[in-house]
Amino acid sequence: MEWRILETPPLGGAVNMAIDEAIMLSHSRGEVPPTIRFYRWSPPAVSLGYFQKAEVEIDFDECRRRGIDVIRRLTGGRAVLHDTEITYSLVISENYPGIPSTITGSYRYFSAGLVTGLEKLGIKAQMSLPRSAYSRIDQRKKLASAACFDSPSSYEITYAGRKFVGSAQVRKQAVILQHGSVLLSFSPEKLAAVLKLPTRDRRELMVSTLNDSVTSVEKILGGKINWEEVRTALLMGVCETLEVTASNGCLTSEEQIVSQQLANDKYRNPAWTCKH
Repeated sequence: MEWRILETPPLGGAVNMAIDEAIMLSHSRGEVPPTIRFYRWSPPAVSLGYFQKAEVEIDFDECRRRGIDVIRRLTGGRAVLHDTEITYSLVISENYPGIPSTITGSYRYFSAGLVTGLEKLGIKAQMSLPRSAYSRIDQRKKLASAACFDSPSSYEITYAGRKFVGSAQVRKQAVILQHGSVLLSFSPEKLAAVLKLPTRDRRELMVSTLNDSVTSVEKILGGKINWEEVRTALLMGVCETLEVTASNGCLTSEEQIVSQQLANDKYRNPAWTCKH
């Protein structure tokens, strides 16, 4: 089966999350093929994991001052600041040939494609081991935060031990939605500023931890890189590793209608953003 490739223009957080869910719903009804989408954010946004407590972990006043949206994802995990990055989403049936049945197995399956794509940029990335494989816990990891990028999860992508790709997954109606951020550049100070931390010392510790544990494509390569160049490399890596063919497409009219409804009724709704 040929996959569909989507590239959408920079959009607000509510619309970006709504589009991912609309594609998932369409695929569950057999209306569209497996889809990989690459997208950007305007304005920047903090996305909360499905189970996070928004008002406990995010400084809404600081986000407003900085013009940063706050939204909640359909997927789990911790908070991500979406700014200078390339974001991908994959929507595909759980029963698609070759996809492992477990969540960690499918993470590894999709991450392998991203690693291949990054190699095409000259980045020798690695997949992090499952947590059970670690023999010790670093003291800083005991200071678990609301931020996704302060430590890697199983089979997420790192470079020289530092995380720069964060992903999350949900399964509904026998369909997998996995989306993730590939950091092109990164400001630990900006991320720490929008987290609700109790003291200045804790904020400074968070900045120090992020400086030590997070990197970015531009930092690895030593300079600016074109968004389209990264997108092309990632797409080639996914298609090559997963042995699929793909062609450019667009959102169906139904997906456009559903995504607008979801953006207005769900992802812009404080009842959804601040639930729990």
